[in-house]
Amino acid sequence: MASVRAVLIDIDGVLTMSWKPLPGAVEALHAVRAAGFAVALVTNTTSRTRASIAATLSEAGFEVGAEDVLTAPAATAAHLAEHHPGARCLLLNSGDVTADLGDVTLVEEGADVVVVGGAGPGFDYAALNRAFGELQRGARLVAMHRNLYWRTDAGLQLDSGAFLPGLERAARVEAEVTGKPSPAFFAAALGRLGVDAGRALMVGDDIESDVLAAQRAGLTGVLVRTGKYQPETHENASGTLDHVLDSFADVPALLRPAR
Repeated sequence: MASVRAVLIDIDGVLTMSWKPLPGAVEALHAVRAAGFAVALVTNTTSRTRASIAATLSEAGFEVGAEDVLTAPAATAAHLAEHHPGARCLLLNSGDVTADLGDVTLVEEGADVVVVGGAGPGFDYAALNRAFGELQRGARLVAMHRNLYWRTDAGLQLDSGAFLPGLERAARVEAEVTGKPSPAFFAAALGRLGVDAGRALMVGDDIESDVLAAQRAGLTGVLVRTGKYQPETHENASGTLDHVLDSFADVPALLRPAR
């Protein structure tokens, strides 16, 4: 802890649930900032833009601006610009995130790349089959994440990671993943904060995509028992977690001895 200078924080399930603050989260984020730690909010949320997320969090009492937020769609735009410049992209996603996709060219057919975002009402058979057709015709597959589910105040909800393996197997392709758990996603967040992985902490509720993925990228991992956390998933984790806390409200106490 003594070397930690930056904190990466997942949003959904860590700071909020259905965009409502979890107990103690607003105060804890303020305490982390007041202690001098650099902060980045890193999320696989694909239903809102960075500006919309920041506005919603700000209204809820969090000290957050759009510049503090890194989303999977924004990371996807950077990935497409670097690895598939000028590509025509078919977007399969629930929610309008076009503002975060920048200059990406979106099409309904004749795609060079199929981009899979988050699941929702529009993630139906027709949409999946259209994506499958483009992949059969040679399009590449880019996925914003592999999340299996997320938690709302109505319970766990299926996400696109539950469908992505089917597309991969049917089309005999492998997706390029741009959000968590991609090492490039964590590297982008660290680059924004100007710190290396050994001086950063990642706080998340997803054992594999948030915490263990961050640890593999060289960060210190902190799992919180909120959001999508489930004891059975914890017991069957693919690695050993650096820290496990009841909630984000406990993070300032974890960091305090280092200061």
